[in-house]
Amino acid sequence: MDLLHNLGIGFGVALTAQSLLYALFGAALGTLIGVLPGIGPVAMIALLLPALYALDATPALIMLAAVYYGAQFGASTTAILLKVPGESISGVTAIDGCQMARQGRAGSALSVAAIGSFFAGCVGTLVIAVFASPLAELAFRFGPAEYFSLMVLGLVGVVAFASGSFVKGVAMILLGLLLAQVNTDPISGTPRYSFDMPQLAGGVGFVVVAIGVFGAAEIIANLGRAAGRREVVKRGVRSLWPTMHDFREAWPSVLRGTALGSVLGLLPGSGALLASFASYAAEKKLTRDPRIPFGKGAIQGVAGPESANHAAAQTSFIPMLAFGIPPNAVMALMIGAMVIKGIHPGPQVMTSQPQLFWGLIASMWVGNLMLLVLNLPLAGLWSRLLTVPYRLLFPAIVLLGCIGVYALGQRTFDVYLMALFAFIGYVFFKLGCEAAPLLLGFILEPMMEENLRRALLFSGGDWKTFVTRPLSSGLLVAAALLIVIVTLPSIKQKREAAFQED
Repeated sequence: MDLLHNLGIGFGVALTAQSLLYALFGAALGTLIGVLPGIGPVAMIALLLPALYALDATPALIMLAAVYYGAQFGASTTAILLKVPGESISGVTAIDGCQMARQGRAGSALSVAAIGSFFAGCVGTLVIAVFASPLAELAFRFGPAEYFSLMVLGLVGVVAFASGSFVKGVAMILLGLLLAQVNTDPISGTPRYSFDMPQLAGGVGFVVVAIGVFGAAEIIANLGRAAGRREVVKRGVRSLWPTMHDFREAWPSVLRGTALGSVLGLLPGSGALLASFASYAAEKKLTRDPRIPFGKGAIQGVAGPESANHAAAQTSFIPMLAFGIPPNAVMALMIGAMVIKGIHPGPQVMTSQPQLFWGLIASMWVGNLMLLVLNLPLAGLWSRLLTVPYRLLFPAIVLLGCIGVYALGQRTFDVYLMALFAFIGYVFFKLGCEAAPLLLGFILEPMMEENLRRALLFSGGDWKTFVTRPLSSGLLVAAALLIVIVTLPSIKQKREAAFQED
């Protein structure tokens, strides 16, 4: 009954005119970002952060969440029509989706992807609603030592389950932690690592780092890539409704992908990406005698991965909402948005601001319905949008980012600092270093430092408190085991293969 009561509160918030408007705007913008390769929800949410100062907390978070899961929807459209995945999570979808489009079955592929994503998104949101409260109650039993150990495990998990070099990932996390040290010591009030620059006495702005490392750096990286030739589907989109035979072949894959994605979305790092690849591999093994082979236009190769990545995108909200710990870069930005609005992330949000908490969850059902209605009729428009040259699109995005950064502090220094981080982000890209762990380390450092100091204060400066408390020691042991496991040669090879297209 408590769940129904809480959902009633949530839908009361989500169905207001203001919430519906911002959910619709976020869903449409997210779809657009998913369609356009190279921008992504991380860069766009970073660009939107300056605008949050003029918005209330609830509609602001509803909008950002809609941008995130809307991007998952949009990424599949161009992957199917043009074999140009808007996001990496739709790279697998492009394998069979584009083959279906070339066979004149683009409508079936698009509709199955949209319906599967809608179903998976609804189930993933239901998982959030059911498990968020018990996990939040568990989080209240955590002390400072347990929270610090949990954050250590979360940071280790981010690089363990993400693509790329494990060593580079750890280095990026450490760099993010060190970067967050550039501020004023919260206890002594002494500036730290400011190099006698008064502009750095208050620390490096989260928005400056996010827009520079993700937004501007992504633009520089994309301008350095060759445009390539894009093969437009010559037969067009005839019908937007699949046949009954397509439905019969697709629905088992949708169910399997939804279940797999709901679990893998809880993992830190690239949960949605891993879910997409894992679902495709599972469908190839579990689907018996497909009418069309995989790689040649099998509808299961579209239904499974799309359902999996969308379910994973929804359940990735659980660690952020229940523990205040971001499992990926988007959730780190969401926590940054909460901090901007004066909300301390963690389990207390559920009790102190139930309308925000349950309103956000209820808005996900509303937003997924909006996406289903939006995406199919606009498929042709999104494919035509890809003809806009990057040289015309990206200057407007850079200008928007500069205006947003300057508007926050009214300082040109922040714009120069953003440009510096854009250059640093581009260097990371050329070196093959993922920028997401840096942002996660940067956003978690204040909470880690606070809990570290509180734990030592309560223990009288005894560092053994982290290993003598059972739950804390268990989390640290799990982090150590995870490091050992992912560095084993056999596991390392499987980890790298998991993120490679078949």
